[in-house]
Amino acid sequence: MPSGKTHLKFELATLPLWTIGGAVLGVPWRELVIFTFSYVGASLLLSPDVDLANSAPARRWGALRLLWLPYARLFRHRGLSHSILFGPLTRVLYLGFLSFLVWCGLYLALGLRLGWRWPPPASAAAFACGVYLSNFLHVFLDRLVSRWRHRSRCG
Repeated sequence: MPSGKTHLKFELATLPLWTIGGAVLGVPWRELVIFTFSYVGASLLLSPDVDLANSAPARRWGALRLLWLPYARLFRHRGLSHSILFGPLTRVLYLGFLSFLVWCGLYLALGLRLGWRWPPPASAAAFACGVYLSNFLHVFLDRLVSRWRHRSRCG
């Protein structure tokens, strides 16, 4: 498998291609910005390797990386965490669940009533595209390198 640095370099090196492509296709600036931030955020913090205790994505969480221990126990590495469809979904839902727990804690402890508004569909789609494309490139690179190494060993 490629190293974490290789994944990150590959994902960040292709980012201009995606943003320029989106601009050429007429994607509004607001959605391009949301896409860019979610893509970079997913590359840095929500990589399929965040479930590995000593991975670069896990270390970037600092002390909060302990929050990913239950996730790592639920989803074995390179299983669902590396699924193109379900990997990002599990990580986003997991973070959403943790956020909900914090929200409930603030409400119960302090009586804070934190409101919630659903984002506009175009913004939600831009966010999802950023998270999913970053994940897709990670998994694609893993599979490409695995096949290349397998073929070079088998002659």
